[in-house]
Amino acid sequence: MAYVVTQSCCADASCVVACPVNCIHPAPGEPGFGTTEMVYVDASSCVGCGACATACPVGAMVPDAALTTKQLPFLDLNASYYDAFPHADRTPVALVPQQRRLTRTGPFRVAVVGAGPAGLYTADELLKHPEVGGVDVYDRLRTPYGLVRHGVAPDHASTKLVTRLFEAIERQPRFRYFLDVPVGAPEHPGGVTLADLRAHYDAVVYAVGASADRSLGIPGEELAGSVAATALVGWYNGHPDQQALDVPLAHERAVVVGNGNVALDVARILARPIDVLERTDLAPGPLDRLRASAVREVLVLGRRGPAQAAFTVPELIGLAALDDVDVLVEADPALLTGDDQRSALLRELAERPVDLASTRRRIVLAFASSPVEVLGADGRVSGVRVARNELVTDADGTVRAVPTDDVRTIEAGLVVRSVGHRGTPVAGLPFDERTATVPNHQGRVEPGLYVVGWIKRGPVGFIGTNKTDAQETVETILDDLDAGLPAPTGSAAAIAALVAERHPQSADLAAWQRLDAAERERGAQAGRPRAKITDVAEQRSVAAAPVATRRRGLLRRTVSLTS
Repeated sequence: MAYVVTQSCCADASCVVACPVNCIHPAPGEPGFGTTEMVYVDASSCVGCGACATACPVGAMVPDAALTTKQLPFLDLNASYYDAFPHADRTPVALVPQQRRLTRTGPFRVAVVGAGPAGLYTADELLKHPEVGGVDVYDRLRTPYGLVRHGVAPDHASTKLVTRLFEAIERQPRFRYFLDVPVGAPEHPGGVTLADLRAHYDAVVYAVGASADRSLGIPGEELAGSVAATALVGWYNGHPDQQALDVPLAHERAVVVGNGNVALDVARILARPIDVLERTDLAPGPLDRLRASAVREVLVLGRRGPAQAAFTVPELIGLAALDDVDVLVEADPALLTGDDQRSALLRELAERPVDLASTRRRIVLAFASSPVEVLGADGRVSGVRVARNELVTDADGTVRAVPTDDVRTIEAGLVVRSVGHRGTPVAGLPFDERTATVPNHQGRVEPGLYVVGWIKRGPVGFIGTNKTDAQETVETILDDLDAGLPAPTGSAAAIAALVAERHPQSADLAAWQRLDAAERERGAQAGRPRAKITDVAEQRSVAAAPVATRRRGLLRRTVSLTS
């Protein structure tokens, strides 16, 4: 029996370290680690011990004998990796390097701005070093976990299991949250500034992501009903800033521009049956809206061919395996003849018989198509003009999409642009408009000031990529601490007092745990994993500490137990 990776995983290498025979690759230090879509198990050397399954935080490791029919394509996917990248010469032991120790004793304090995966992985890497006396993580929202909470699709529950890792990080004694605290933004005078942080910490790390969407640059993009994917994803995932988003669902067709993983997520959520969505943590308000949705077809437009599609192969396998939505491929058959994995899977999808009597909603994957104009009536989206593209291969092998005069009009009531994220300027930090990142060298903006995650490298990679990225930035911080950084003038107690004075409603770990418990309890009552609370005032009320606790009996309830 061998184990198989069955989804795009967090790639944080927990399974690699756990494996006693080094059969999981790419491993840390190997080409492709942190950048491949997933890690792969070498069936020829796997001994079936199950150590990887125990270590995996998202349940991606499954014995080959237990694979479902829908998961069988992952057998070939794992095997094909080793056909291309054999690892027979690798030492069959997971080597763990000796922990680095700083030459200066500290204790040092570090502030991390942003409680998403990049920020929490950074905190974890820092806290591995005893010379770091404390890490404080700030976030303007009252809920941590960033895109894991507000970006991962509700029907991808296994991916969200990575929060178990984050909960373990939070429990470390030198970790502290300052949630619901804006940092450095002039429009939020109740928060703290970069200058405040630098006065109270030896180092400050920004892990603020890339929160904006790239525009299409076509007429009509500003019409009501034309929305950014990040806004729509935030809407159905319960982001407080997006709950008033105008999402028209009265037309039978929606168009998603772009064909990355986010585009497929959006298509699935718009198309899947409501009884499926009711079993997820999709936000209550949007769930009610989707119950009344008239959308029957979601058209996903990709400007190039199947081989150049931006979605990952595991994501496509998952889409193809759905039995509650019809998935169709709209492409010139000549574009489906490639021997790459995407083309092969799409060719198989295209060859499936079409059930004309099906009443299921459908997702249509269209290739070599680009929108040239969003059409409107009375200020609202009414359709899209789409041009067929010719694919031209340049001398360097790059495939370009060249629009032709073959243009068609597609009626639709909702257009979602999903053509990539973009970082936004951060108060007090330099900003490169071309790359939409903060200029840095291995995470260092200047001694004492650092970046990690998408604001550092751009919006590329997966959840686990942030771990490798955090390790690089933390190594740079440690180098600077060893070289000598100016000591802060304020203390840990002083910054806590400053936050309490400026923002009395800030939340700590206990407050987040109370909110988390309340959401889970409400969800359980409705047969759901959680019912997200999206109103900030209600979040604050629910998370408030109990007025009194029971003081009698051996089973007294403390704040920590009720968390």
